[in-house]
Parts: sequence; structure tokens; C-alpha cells
Amino acid sequence: MLRNTELPQAPTATVTGLISEISSTGTDNIRGGYTRPVYSTAELDLRNWFIEQATKRGLSVETDRNGAIWAWWDVAGGDRTNSLVTGSHLDSVPGGGAFDGPLGVASALVAIDILKARIPTPTRPLAVVVFPEEEGSRFGVACLGSRLMTGAIDPDKARNLRDPDGSTFADVARANGLDPRFVGRDEELLGQIGAFVELHVEQGRGLIDLDQPMAIASSILGHGRWRLSVRGQGNHAGTTLMADRHDPMVSASRMVVAIRDIARSHPHARATVGRLQPVPGGTNVIASRVDFWLDVRHPDDAVTAALVESIHGQAQRIAAEEGCGVDLREESLSPTVHFDTALQKALQLSLPEAPILDTGAGHDAGVLSPFVPTAMIFVRNPSGVSHSPEEYVVDEDAETGAATLADALHGLMA
Repeated sequence: MLRNTELPQAPTATVTGLISEISSTGTDNIRGGYTRPVYSTAELDLRNWFIEQATKRGLSVETDRNGAIWAWWDVAGGDRTNSLVTGSHLDSVPGGGAFDGPLGVASALVAIDILKARIPTPTRPLAVVVFPEEEGSRFGVACLGSRLMTGAIDPDKARNLRDPDGSTFADVARANGLDPRFVGRDEELLGQIGAFVELHVEQGRGLIDLDQPMAIASSILGHGRWRLSVRGQGNHAGTTLMADRHDPMVSASRMVVAIRDIARSHPHARATVGRLQPVPGGTNVIASRVDFWLDVRHPDDAVTAALVESIHGQAQRIAAEEGCGVDLREESLSPTVHFDTALQKALQLSLPEAPILDTGAGHDAGVLSPFVPTAMIFVRNPSGVSHSPEEYVVDEDAETGAATLADALHGLMA
């Protein structure tokens, strides 16, 4: 592990103040909001910011072999057995909001401040973690850091993932100080975690509709990502008659509409095409191939599988009608997650009035849940919009969330 041992300075911080410190990092002048893909200049700046903040608090900072940063507040003697862990991520989707990820990190840092004012040393080891590539916006697999740590993704598959520029994860990891030979399940680190509590901005309207500032998560809907590649005949846009075309863009467009209609026919289903890439991508060129990425979610994993099967069948029919072919490949799949019941009940002691809500958004806490007790706290988002510049948290809710997280962690130390 890589260690940072600079001398600490006592910080004074608020969640809103910490978020403000990074408000100019990774701004996207085209999309609006923030674009902070993993190991970009913006995300690296944020990682350095976190290390600086953790060091000021006297925490021992380490980067694990999968690229996650751990800031430890150790017990006397340094034994990290049965540790409490909190934190989130700092990467973003393209044009994302200011709070998805950073709110959980900033809140964890402020929670450390609150706890340090109460107790000289923790009775249970406590760490703040920043997981890399939670959004999957660079290499296409969400929660890649936590998947690697838990063994939920094959290391060879991870090493060979490519970003839009064609760079492999192995190449990018190596350029950023990791040895790609050693990425993968980390038994020692995983075995140290006694509980993981992630605070996150709510990515929906549940708390707005209930007029509550915070909620405790019950579950995460099962979801996955698939890539469809539609093959056609590339040709000249000006010389190819409409009747002579085998245009994969037309096929893909029809498939996108069919995906919407299939999802609408299943209650509680969500299906999204958020990225489409024609090859070669010229304005005056009929594409030879169109790749697009499908995100499907449903509370029942069997329904998710049936949805994807139905979409694949409809895509094959449409492709045949347009004289094209289509392939579907699974890129990631996460079953429905039910968070640890005992940990939920412990959080309810600090949040007695908080509702219990499920979510359709994936998180590192969900990836960790089969291996360690996990829980989540959601903070109200008055816009109800996420993965967008419109995502928002009011100052009072942000500070209350950090104070509640501190109370929860303090309670779990007993």
C-alpha cells in the first residue's frame, strides 16, 4: 500500500465548505455540471484534495492495490479488525451534479471532525474510503474499484477494459502508480471491514414526496449494463439510394424506441439508452456499425432477465427487417441487494423518524453487501434530479446528514 505520513493540522470544516472547495474542479462548459472520469486530471485533483483533507485530520492515508484511497483513524495498537468504514466516490458521470459521490466523502470528513471533538481515540477502527470508477463512465463497469476488491469482477476482464480512447484499464492503472498484475480480490482488506455505511444524495423523489430530510436504504434494485452492436453496410450518404441501404443507425433508432415500449409494459421496470456511438461517425457517411449501451433495472431479478431477453429478441427482429445484424453482450450485472437488517436497526437509533426507502441507483455499498454488513443513508435532493447539473442539496440538510452520520458511527462503536 502507498502511505502518506505528513504531519496533521487541526481542520475546521462544514460539508458545504468542503463541497465549495472543489466546486471549480472538473466543470464541464459544454454539458454543464461536472465531468470527472476516473484518473482524469479532475479526478486526480480530487483524490489529492481528499488526501490533503485526511492528512490534516491526522488520518493514516493508504492507496490499496485496486486504487481505492483509505484514510484510517486507528485505535491504540493499530489493530484494524472489525473496522467501521464510511465514504463514497469522487468520479462523476459526464455532466453530472456536484453531490453524487462528493457529498458522502465530505460528510465522512466532517463526521470525523465531530467524533474527534467527542472522543480522543476511537474504540473501534474507523476509515473513510474513496472508491474509484464508481460511475463506470470511463471503462463501462460501475463500481469497478469495489468489484475488484471483492472479486466481483475477474481481474483479467478488468485489466482488458478499454476507455473511449482505446486505453486499457491496465495501462491507465500503471500510469497512475498501480501494478495491474495485482488488481483483484483483497482478502486482507475485506476481512478488516466490520461494517460499511455510505451516505449519498438521494437520486429520486422519495424524500421530497415524504417531506423528510433523510432516509435509510432498504435495498438496491437489480440492474445491469449491456452493449448492443448493430452491423450494417457503411456507404456514401450522397450516392446510396434509400432503397439500397442497410443502415445500422436506423436499426438502432428503432431499437431504442422498442426498448422504451418494452420497459413501459412491465411495472417498476427502468430501461435506458444513454450512449450511442456510430462507426465511423462521419456526417456524410452511412455507418457500418452502431454500438449503444443499455441499462435495465427492476426489483425482481427474474424480470430484469426477461426484459433483456425480450429486448434482444426485438432487436434481432428489427435488425433483420433493416438488412442488418445485431449482437448483445453483458458488461455488468448486479442482483437486487437487501442491506443488512441489524445495521439498519442500529441506524434507526440515530434516525428514528427516517423512512426506509429502496433505490434504483447502484452504489459501492451494494457491491460490498454480500461480503460485509452494509447500510446507506440518503440525504434529500430538492430537485429530485441526479446525474445532472440540477442535482442539489440544501446546506441545512448537508450539515444534518454529516452530524447524523457521526452519531451513527459513534453508536456503532459501542
